[in-house]
Amino acid sequence: MARVRRLPVDPIAEAKRQWLAHGWADAAPGMTLVTSVMRAQQLILARVEAALKPFGLTFARYEMLTLLSFTREGRMPMASATARLQVHPTSVTNTVDRLEASGLVRREQHPSDGRATLVAVTPEGRDIAARATAALNTEVFERPGLNRQDTDDLVALIARLRRDAGDFDDPRPQPEPL
Repeated sequence: MARVRRLPVDPIAEAKRQWLAHGWADAAPGMTLVTSVMRAQQLILARVEAALKPFGLTFARYEMLTLLSFTREGRMPMASATARLQVHPTSVTNTVDRLEASGLVRREQHPSDGRATLVAVTPEGRDIAARATAALNTEVFERPGLNRQDTDDLVALIARLRRDAGDFDDPRPQPEPL
């Protein structure tokens, strides 16, 4: 991936300066947060896409294959995949369509619910998921761009934002192991 020339000034800091100069002081921190997170997402996604390109996968397709690979039987109802991936059902349908066309998943009739469809990973899909995970681990996840403490702190902050937005509930305390 070609490296873009560094800018002489942080454009987000400049945007914040402009927000303040225009009298939007109450909104300036939030604008800076949103813009910073969106730019960070672009930077991280570019690294992820570069790691997945040799496998012909997008991140959405990779997530589906990996989700299925983590299940005991390599299959789950499409509605469950929608919930776990936190995307619209149409996105799951499109992702499954593309993976199915590539021979990496297949649709199956649900054994007890005639209205539901299962999506199942094929052996080829499992293999690509494993190889793509190894590439992502090496090229992105092991070196995300922040040190361990900063990574942990940022994940905790974002988790709090997600929880407060209604993304999930805190789990009930688990019993101590015997």
